[in-house]
Amino acid sequence: MMEALSQEQLQLQLRELCGDVFSFSQDNAGMCVAEIPVNQLYQVVSKLYKNDSLGFQFLTDICGIHYPDRKGEELCVAYMLHSLVHKTRLRLKVYVPLSKPELPTLTGIYASANWMERENYDFFGLNFLGHPDLRRILNMDEMVDFPMRKEFPLEDPRREDKADYQFGR
Repeated sequence: MMEALSQEQLQLQLRELCGDVFSFSQDNAGMCVAEIPVNQLYQVVSKLYKNDSLGFQFLTDICGIHYPDRKGEELCVAYMLHSLVHKTRLRLKVYVPLSKPELPTLTGIYASANWMERENYDFFGLNFLGHPDLRRILNMDEMVDFPMRKEFPLEDPRREDKADYQFGR
């Protein structure tokens, strides 16, 4: 088994493999965070998966995030990739507008993306183009809202004992 990659080594290898499409940062736990444009997502992830020296062949999670104050980038999708060979994790982030929440499916690369993408569709309204079975997975089919978006009320608006401002909204 190879050694874990340092932040600098990982960033250098990512730039060599995919060019200068990344904007790098680091989270509080020391994980490398790379932001890329949504139109580069499938191509970049495909290269990360196929590259034997990096070996990002495990998709840990796909997380939707709603930032209502970021105009034109209200919805974020964070992909947690894991290189078991290097014991290294990478968080890829893409942003899409609320008016057009579309991004390519990764089910052609990671079969495990199927249910994760369905979950994010169900809770955030993210449309994964090319997904083989994009439909609600946990909520009722008749539901028209997306409950993890910040505009979704936390409590019944007719109740006076529990208001959204009590929950930081």
